[in-house]
Amino acid sequence: MNNNEIDGLFASEQEHLSKLHKIVEQTIKEEELIVNNLLNPPKEIISRGQAISDKVAVFGGSWKFIIFFGVILTVWIIINATLPEKDRFDPYPFILMNLVLSTIAALQAPIIMMSQNRQEEKDRMRSENDYLVNLKAEMEIRGLHQKIDLLLEEQIKTLFDTQAKQFALLQEINERLEKHLKNKS
Repeated sequence: MNNNEIDGLFASEQEHLSKLHKIVEQTIKEEELIVNNLLNPPKEIISRGQAISDKVAVFGGSWKFIIFFGVILTVWIIINATLPEKDRFDPYPFILMNLVLSTIAALQAPIIMMSQNRQEEKDRMRSENDYLVNLKAEMEIRGLHQKIDLLLEEQIKTLFDTQAKQFALLQEINERLEKHLKNKS
């Protein structure tokens, strides 16, 4: 191999590396937005009412609430069933207790619904983040495919170039051999 061929190989390798650098730079640019969204999700701003609804939903949907409320109702019924009739503040059929229970249920239901709506919004945002993570993975895979395709393309090109050079060398050797054989005869 002469110097021109060696310089050509170095230039080819440099061009190959340049293509790989361009693919890497393009992949990094495409991923910047996704990574930024994943690392810096928008801050959740909740109002005082939303915070209260979350706390009510957490407490209202817990065993603490069920046990606490069961104890209160039991004490209420025992007091109103065992006290003398003139001291009972809610005699049987416990109409005041039913009114209190209905009021609590009427207030608690929409508050819990508000909290569930907020939870649904959080789930939607989580789904969007999952989508962005999947999109980032897909972009990385696409970038890897491009790099592998480029490497294969360059290897095939190098293989063909090497075969062409070997073929040229074989032809040159063959010509020299023929000349040498003609000169001997």
